[in-house]
Amino acid sequence: MPQKDPCQKQACEIQKCLQANNYMESKCQAVIQELRKCCARYPKGRSLVCSGFEKEEEEKLTLKPTSK
Repeated sequence: MPQKDPCQKQACEIQKCLQANNYMESKCQAVIQELRKCCARYPKGRSLVCSGFEKEEEEKLTLKPTSK
C-alpha cells in the first residue's frame, strides 16, 4: 500500500480556500504558504502534491539571467 502524501492535507486546504474565494489566489496566500513549508520539509519527489512547486523552482533556476 503506498504511503499517504505528507502534504495532502495542505493541498486540500488550498482547494477548499480557492473554492470558497471564487478561485482568487490572492485570498489563499496563507494556505499556499503552508503547503510550501510542508514541501520544504520533505526531499524532492517524496510528495506528489509538491511536484508543481519543485518544477517551478527548477524553471526559476534555469531561467536565471547570467551575470557578466
